[in-house]
Amino acid sequence: MYAIIKTSGKQYKVEKGTVLTLDRQKGEAGDAINLDDNVLMVSDGDNVTFGTPTVKGAKVTLEIKEHLRGPKLVVFKMKRRKRYRNKQGHRQELTKVEVKDIVLG
Repeated sequence: MYAIIKTSGKQYKVEKGTVLTLDRQKGEAGDAINLDDNVLMVSDGDNVTFGTPTVKGAKVTLEIKEHLRGPKLVVFKMKRRKRYRNKQGHRQELTKVEVKDIVLG
């Protein structure tokens, strides 16, 4: 059984036990996140259920494993011959989650 979910403006194909890295989610390590209104499609082998836009009664449960930060990205701006240089760094706040359950109600 797998599902297509939408969170943080992105879509993910998930199965039970899948580990995802999402944008920072609220909660502490060990907390559960229920995605009720963000399930776009559910497949249980033979039957495929598409939502319009979401599947009614479908629920995906995620467990927060840890909060972390992504790799450092360097943002460098320069205008030649003008003595303008600007260097900034950025690290995205991320959350690692594991899919615990997919329910098609």
